Amino acid sequence: MPRHSERLPLDHVTPGGRREILVHRYGTPGARPKAYFQASLHADEVPAMLTAQHLLRRLDAAEARGEIVGEVVVVPYANPIGLGQFVNSEHIGRYELGGGGNFNRNWPDLFTPIADSIGAALGDSEAENVAAIRAAMGEHLAACAARDALDSLRLTLARLAFDADLVFDVHCDEAALMYMFLIPDHWPLAADIAAELGCRAVLLAADSGGASFDEAFSTPWTRLAAKYPDHPIPAACLATTLELRGQADVTDALAEQDAAALYRGLQRHGAVAGDPGPLPEALCDATELDACENLRAPSYGIVTFAVALGEAVRKGDLVARLTDPAGDPAAPAREIRAGTDGLVLSLRDRMWRFPGEIVAKIAGREPLPGRKPGALLDD
Repeated sequence: MPRHSERLPLDHVTPGGRREILVHRYGTPGARPKAYFQASLHADEVPAMLTAQHLLRRLDAAEARGEIVGEVVVVPYANPIGLGQFVNSEHIGRYELGGGGNFNRNWPDLFTPIADSIGAALGDSEAENVAAIRAAMGEHLAACAARDALDSLRLTLARLAFDADLVFDVHCDEAALMYMFLIPDHWPLAADIAAELGCRAVLLAADSGGASFDEAFSTPWTRLAAKYPDHPIPAACLATTLELRGQADVTDALAEQDAAALYRGLQRHGAVAGDPGPLPEALCDATELDACENLRAPSYGIVTFAVALGEAVRKGDLVARLTDPAGDPAAPAREIRAGTDGLVLSLRDRMWRFPGEIVAKIAGREPLPGRKPGALLDD
């Protein structure tokens, strides 16, 4: 049967306005595994939306061939609020202009509201425990009421994703290599997805501290398992944030390449039938998020880079220079040097930086003493 599409309206819009989430569904509702894909929660990160279109074409063909084994849900644009936010023709898609902050922070807590009451429903069957926990999460989300438009967006997306086996929250960086975020419990389970996509880094954190979208659905399972060690509770939702390179990496060739990789990932995890072929060689192993260095501007100034994306650097190597336009032109620019050995994973493409703003990211292997474990809030 063809895909089923629907439009879910958001609450608390202004008079005469309308915002909605477009949802495409494949397969049979309730079939397993369920995979959920959403594009561009940070609405100015465009590559994911183009990749979604290429993925939909593949899923349409698979549906026509009867090859959707589980259930696949695709949200081709996850943030209609951010899509409409422009200030003097500049797209502001990362932060909600009404004061709500970063769109990918402060997602609903699905652990605390059910943590105490779920114990009575748990037993010795892993499958039955998973079903009971998902039912409790769904009941909690159904009872929640949106306080504003941003809250309505969060609840709408959470109700679509909470019971998925696989969650792909697809973003991009400013200028970057391909990389992904996971909780440690899902490595090496997700190693095939990282290999398919050609990830150059996989960053692990049990709790990154930002209540990001992916962790809203992955961490409740590990926290419940810790609370109820006498009952079998798996990490039943493999959720990841995928960074599809940089904001300027928007081509049909790249989008088709990434959609093909994601489709093969769905095949490998049983949501879609068919042979994905041999697994590509992995380009990286997973490392801890607190081993990833955020190099910051020590003052305001103009950034010029001394390294390229993908370059290997050693601690002390020059990464960038910062020039003060009000300074003495004869004076040397301030130097920003690597504090760890690693790979240049990301470079900022806005070349004017204020004090404390991130200039570059280096994916290292050793935890950094100055970086709080799993700290996503400073990213």
